[in-house]
Amino acid sequence: MKPVVYTGTSISHRDAEKILDAEYRKPVRRDDIRKLMRSPPDIIGIIDGVFFDSAAVAHREIIEALKNGITVVGGASMGALRAFELEPYGMIGVGRIYDMYRKGVIESDDEVAVTFNEETMEPLSVPLVNVRLTLDLAMDMGIMSGEQVSGILDITRKIFYPDRNYRDIVMESVKRGIIGEGKKEELLDFFKEHEIDVKREDAILVLEKVNELCCGSEKVQKD
Repeated sequence: MKPVVYTGTSISHRDAEKILDAEYRKPVRRDDIRKLMRSPPDIIGIIDGVFFDSAAVAHREIIEALKNGITVVGGASMGALRAFELEPYGMIGVGRIYDMYRKGVIESDDEVAVTFNEETMEPLSVPLVNVRLTLDLAMDMGIMSGEQVSGILDITRKIFYPDRNYRDIVMESVKRGIIGEGKKEELLDFFKEHEIDVKREDAILVLEKVNELCCGSEKVQKD
């Protein structure tokens, strides 16, 4: 049986299929894993899941799958959070976001939460973790100071996750005097051109890890 992978917002099903031959499902919700146990695959990949608007996948569902000998790999979003929490039970975590949770750099599920179109699964907001790493890049490139980065990150945290977008983040930063009016367009252009989409990067790592576990080191590519 093909692996089952829950994703759609961090990486589209179409793009994911180019990396791994799997059965792709929408972001995981409460009881999805339990229902899957009626005819379980050997491997489950968890990338995306619902957070606050619906009941999130329960820890006990994943633990039950692990106890039944199913390999569960997670990263990028809900998968990274659950992999960090359930590592002692044998869940496999991959990617930068998983490492950030494991090392205590980030703690809240708010870091990876986004709102998305239920039909297309297209994300409609920007995840805090992407903003965080993109701001770090801006500081490394000398575009902003550490003080400015800290201030903008604080503003982003205070914006409710479905409402996070780069324009509002920048406008609020100008309003609060963290950056000057003349810096606004430069920063907007920087976000547009240099955003670090770490959730997508980590989603690819999840798919590659599942592929490795299924098929060894050789990738399964589909035209």
